[in-house]
Amino acid sequence: METKIISGTEISTAIKDELKDELERLSITPTLAVVLVGDNQASKVYVSNKEKACHQIGIKSMSYTLPADSTQEDVLDLIEVLNADKNVDGILVQLPLPAHIDEHKVIQAIDETKDVDGFHLKNVGALLVGTDGFVSCTPAGIIELLKRSNIDVAGKKCVIVGRSNIVGKPMCQLLLRENATVVMCHSYTPSLKEETQQADIVVVATGKRNIVTGDMIKPGAVVIDVGINRDENGKLCGDVDFNSCQGIASWITPVPGGVGPMTIAMLMQNCVRAAKQRRI
Repeated sequence: METKIISGTEISTAIKDELKDELERLSITPTLAVVLVGDNQASKVYVSNKEKACHQIGIKSMSYTLPADSTQEDVLDLIEVLNADKNVDGILVQLPLPAHIDEHKVIQAIDETKDVDGFHLKNVGALLVGTDGFVSCTPAGIIELLKRSNIDVAGKKCVIVGRSNIVGKPMCQLLLRENATVVMCHSYTPSLKEETQQADIVVVATGKRNIVTGDMIKPGAVVIDVGINRDENGKLCGDVDFNSCQGIASWITPVPGGVGPMTIAMLMQNCVRAAKQRRI
């Protein structure tokens, strides 16, 4: 069996082009405010990538960098200012935050209509009950990858490995919305292999390299790898052993170039949507 690659790079480029055209047609310039606390190098790279995407599409990006020793009140005060600023359409606080700052309190302080990350409890609740709200970017990106690759989800058995609030749990709700039968696996699941071998679609998001290997998937399964790790040579890799899945999976996402670019594309989509809701 030939295993086809799902290119998040290509699909995300198409989505960003569509968003750019839409903004030109609507003649609006959304504004995204990005808050970075501290000197985390990976966070700096992520923020830089988001700023580049904003520039490509036509979104104004405003960056606020606070020192690592900033207090929680410092961060909350800035969010309060951004919430009140009528020119700001979306607010993103880059995670992780320094250990002395309560991430939950910071996220919940963001106006839910500007919560383009989709982490606010009101948006999470909206996803749970199927009403309108911003959806977490990575799971939303995975749904787009599947749809734009003409992979039908309805009626399929989907196994999610990992139950994080950012990926696993919202992914479950989105797949249910697409009429899939969903099983969520985690560290207490008795036999992960038994579950994944029955799946038509496997979504892996644990942060553990090679936790899923080729012998753990059934022939023809679709494999979505959300993980970002480094191998013994320092090379980027995912949670799935990519090579061992070749010839078994029907479709697979690479790392890098799979889910990652889609997360930023969905962030841009949420920013455009937030601006339309506020301005049109």
